[in-house]
Amino acid sequence: MTLREALTLPELRRAAPELVAGAAGADRPIRWVHATERLDVGRLLRAGDLLLTMGTGLPPDDDVAGLSAFVDELADVGSAGMVVELGRRWDSALPDALVDACERHRLPLVALHRETRFAALAQEIGERVVDQQLTELREAQRVHETFTELSFAQAGPVEILQAVQQLADGPVVVENAHHRPLDYFAGPGDAGGFLDGWPARSRRVAVAGRTGWDAANGWLVTRLGSADQAWGRLVIGSPDGPSQRLAAVAERAAAALALHRLHDRDRGTLMRRTHLELLTALTDDPDSEDVQRRCELAGFAVRRRGFVGVVVRPRIGGSAPADLDDVAATVVRAAHGLRVPALVCEVERDLRVLLSVPATSGADDLVDRLAARVVPHHDVLVAAGRPVPRRAGVGLTLAEAGQVADAAPQSPRDEGAGVHRLADLHLRGLLALLGEDERVRLFVERELGALQQHDRADRARTELVAALRALLLHPTSKTEAAASLHLSRAAFYDRLARIESVLGVDLDDPDVRVSLHVALVADELFAGPPK
Repeated sequence: MTLREALTLPELRRAAPELVAGAAGADRPIRWVHATERLDVGRLLRAGDLLLTMGTGLPPDDDVAGLSAFVDELADVGSAGMVVELGRRWDSALPDALVDACERHRLPLVALHRETRFAALAQEIGERVVDQQLTELREAQRVHETFTELSFAQAGPVEILQAVQQLADGPVVVENAHHRPLDYFAGPGDAGGFLDGWPARSRRVAVAGRTGWDAANGWLVTRLGSADQAWGRLVIGSPDGPSQRLAAVAERAAAALALHRLHDRDRGTLMRRTHLELLTALTDDPDSEDVQRRCELAGFAVRRRGFVGVVVRPRIGGSAPADLDDVAATVVRAAHGLRVPALVCEVERDLRVLLSVPATSGADDLVDRLAARVVPHHDVLVAAGRPVPRRAGVGLTLAEAGQVADAAPQSPRDEGAGVHRLADLHLRGLLALLGEDERVRLFVERELGALQQHDRADRARTELVAALRALLLHPTSKTEAAASLHLSRAAFYDRLARIESVLGVDLDDPDVRVSLHVALVADELFAGPPK
């Protein structure tokens, strides 16, 4: 409980309390309550203790140094504040020296204008503190039991994150080391948009130590892995400063995910481990005769064959997240049913698939048929690289499939049943090939930097970037663009005028529109402009 909360208690309200100084520290937690008139009380207090006094033992009013020293001592031990009852020492106001010293230390100072029983105050506050401590202990026990059961059940990432979502009562995201979300579970009050601009926002968040809170985004962030071998981060939505319980949930979840990662590495099927090793070997040393022999022994034909890389990625944020083991089993069955040799392995919550196809057959048709056997059963995105005629191109087709998966729009399942390819992505495909080129970053900063800075600084939250995006997505109708933002035409036109003023451009200029559209797509795909 904090002093600000204590001021709402019935017994304290009857004493007509007035917070006269140190309001900035009124949210400090109260650990216990002490009533005394001793001048040397500082050595008896602990951090978080609240002092009740009538001031009879304090230095005279004209002893500024003495009153300041008394407050200095309270601040040094980390006191939660001081409550002074008027009437015995001071009639209607506390001395300026005492008030100024408390304000300087941001130490809450409360004056009680009515006589009250300190024993009753101490009991009321103490009981509330004990109740909260008991609640925290029960919640800590609940957290402990939840993660203990998950450990015994050898739960996977989906079960762990669902438990975190329930315990945290908010959105939960796991991202990889490159800030790409791997899993997402929406909070109960999440109306959407939590993942908007994720890579750009996440790259700007750095926390000290293993776990920290980013106030700007309202994120509790926990590192996954060791400091020198971090493989990702767990993010829990927390608009207000997180409690110790929530931090404990994040830490236990990070430990559970790390334990699953370790167990999964040890208990993974022989086939999946072998396929990952073969895929790595084909990428690193495609001409090795030893690698060729190992592939042939595993039933993956490489002589006089072509290859096509495929990425199968579970969509995040869906109502029924796809289990990667089930997806992998479906992909293996589909490849077997099509009689096409395939290497199937898991890399950072993606399934990477390499198909070995006859040089004379249509590789794209085989990928389409494979996807047709997988997508109806799982909410996944399927992306394919361009077929390559030799083993030397294995790394290229797999890398391109990954780039396509990153660039493909995260459309709903019923709109994204087909296979995504570079040729289908148009501008997104071109930007995906460029990757995170620094020149693209500089272009985005040049085109959108001023507008993004305006949105961050504008307390009226006019969201000019959103207005620009709506204009470009509805190029033939400003009325439809305004309606997409739930704005009147007048309000929308006002925002367009402000955009032109901030950027110094004419939005009716086709070249300007094209340039801004490219910058918006690049900012969405990659990490956004440097800050």
